[in-house]
Amino acid sequence: MRVGKRLWRLASMPAPAAVIGAALCFSTPAEARVTQIVVDSQAAAYGGVAIGSAGPYETLKGRAFGELDPNDPHNSIIQDIRLAPKDANGKVQYIATFQITKPVTVSLGDALLFYEVPNRGSTPIPTTAASVFPGATYLSSGWQGDLLAHCTTPYPCTSLTTPYTGTQQVIQVPVATYPNGGTITGPVYGHIINASGNTAQLIIYTTPVPYQPATLDTSQTPFWSLAYQNSATGAEGPRTPIAPSDWAWADCSTVPFPGTPDPTRICLKNGFNPNLAYEMVFQAKNPLVLGVGYAASRDIISFFHNQSADDQGTANPIAGGISKVITVGVSQSGSFIRSGIHLGFNEDESGRRVADGAWPQIDGRQLYMNIRFALPDVITNLYMPADEAPVWWAIYPNLARHQLPFGMLARCSLTRTCPEIMETFGSLEFYDEKMSPDLIGMTAVQDIPLPPNVHRYYYPGTTHGGGAGGFTYTANPPAAGGCNFPANPNPESDSNNALQADFVDFILNGTPMPPSKYPTLRKGQLVPATQRAEGFPNIPGYPFEGDQINHPEVYNFGPLIDYYDQTGIITIQPPIIERVLPAYAPTVNSDGNEDVAGVPSVLFQAPLATYTGWNTYSSGIYAGQQCSLSGSSYPFQETEAGRIAAGDPRPSLEERYGSHAGYVCAVTIAADKSVKKRWLLPTAATTLIAQAQASNVLTDISPNAADQKQADKLCKKASNQE
Repeated sequence: MRVGKRLWRLASMPAPAAVIGAALCFSTPAEARVTQIVVDSQAAAYGGVAIGSAGPYETLKGRAFGELDPNDPHNSIIQDIRLAPKDANGKVQYIATFQITKPVTVSLGDALLFYEVPNRGSTPIPTTAASVFPGATYLSSGWQGDLLAHCTTPYPCTSLTTPYTGTQQVIQVPVATYPNGGTITGPVYGHIINASGNTAQLIIYTTPVPYQPATLDTSQTPFWSLAYQNSATGAEGPRTPIAPSDWAWADCSTVPFPGTPDPTRICLKNGFNPNLAYEMVFQAKNPLVLGVGYAASRDIISFFHNQSADDQGTANPIAGGISKVITVGVSQSGSFIRSGIHLGFNEDESGRRVADGAWPQIDGRQLYMNIRFALPDVITNLYMPADEAPVWWAIYPNLARHQLPFGMLARCSLTRTCPEIMETFGSLEFYDEKMSPDLIGMTAVQDIPLPPNVHRYYYPGTTHGGGAGGFTYTANPPAAGGCNFPANPNPESDSNNALQADFVDFILNGTPMPPSKYPTLRKGQLVPATQRAEGFPNIPGYPFEGDQINHPEVYNFGPLIDYYDQTGIITIQPPIIERVLPAYAPTVNSDGNEDVAGVPSVLFQAPLATYTGWNTYSSGIYAGQQCSLSGSSYPFQETEAGRIAAGDPRPSLEERYGSHAGYVCAVTIAADKSVKKRWLLPTAATTLIAQAQASNVLTDISPNAADQKQADKLCKKASNQE
């Protein structure tokens, strides 16, 4: 019986003490653990400056050596762990890099550990003293095992058995083999987009496919091109097969076709056409046991939180200095947190809660990692698993797959190891990251209740991670690279800083969080993503139909996938698209801005433009479709006369604010409101008001009587708020 099906019966009903006790008794004594830590370097951080009462900080970089018992129920959900090589004690080993940035004197800190999850190996620990939460200790470690696969030599490219001097956080995981030592193979999908010349690599979002073919015989691998592909709906143009004699697993950049044999590159005899997409399904060999990354992060956090020393007696450098842990992940690393909680990895092998708080940001999917031949570097590309398992926290059925109720908190609820969760995301996540099922399910029939330990905050009108902010007005900004429309400057950083402070205060002191703020079906704030349903205005030069939104699909990857947990073995590649599901997005006001429940930035409350989570590609095979992770903006006209001449239905800056002083007062009103709601730190409010004062908004016009009246109205309101 599949893991998901075993659990849904328990997860779909209240968990009585007897059931929880039985679940806990099912645990085995802790055997697997971080057995050794090696500190490879130690240096002063942030130039040695003191950070508040915690004093100066230092950075330690090193490696953690760990082992896992494949038969322990805390680990058995890891795909292929029983097929991984084992040591003499039957344990599966891994090595991960780590970085700790901490007060030199740990006791001067505030006993809080931030576990910062790397995004594609990039260390997210703050790089400037101004970004440090005073008193906090930071830990980051490698979890994405395929990062050491991008070379022509056998895995790993860089062995972690010797001191590591790289810049990425990486982990060395086992390669699965059959019990008799035989090589495991399986189908892997990859594509080539926007390529020219005669040599290219199969790419998954930003990095090459990390697996090598079982054979270089091109007659064994279907390879085709196509002139049309809609990543939003899965529709494709006709596939044109490429003859085996016209391509090779090779590098032809210096040697003519068929080139130098290379299992990581493809040489096309007549060269690649950038106006075509190229797709392939090849038989790969040597699957990485990537799910080990979840267990490694779990055990590394648990070691530094709880242990005084490793098995060799090496002291834990932060021993006794930590009382609470908050995990933080952005985008891909946010989905790592979500899937880790769903799969039960917020409980260590001693039954302890690993993280007290979790903050997954700007991502609503499950990570493509605990599957044989997984590709964790993906975003929500076509044919990539993202929404196969539940993407909602509460117990709720997957109506599109006719599955019984399940949710990402099912496992940890049974063992009472769920963290408090702060979830933040913006408009782009609806348009490109398939976010609506998280809130309203796959079939969009009702709002999914939010569990009491989940605190959800929506940032209206933002791009992925937010824009640069500021209050500079530009009448005709350039289009974002590769897109049709200008980039979106609407920021998330100020809101993140305030909510982070709220979350820390909640975790450390129990101070209640601000109320969750996000759009719902019940209030008519989430609707099908069409111009009519959203109410998007007709803005000259800025057309919106809604057809570029990225839809969720019901994929059929074959019978060996557990669709409750997004684990298993893919046998159908590319998958069969059985159904394209509805995609919903927030409604907008007459400006085209999302005037719905959420945590708006000060710029969004005193707008200079329409700010959206969508943009469209300007050319190529995806022309007119969602421009990857880019939102857009479209400035208001500066003056009433300019608005009338342009036929723009949106009021101009002059009509909204009257004068530069009026705009500063509008910013002041917004900043004061946000501070009162705990969406903005008081120090940030002071900075933003000063930025507005120094801005160029309406500085080049002389206000008339009507303008002055509007400005006076705003400034009177601002004065009354003080």
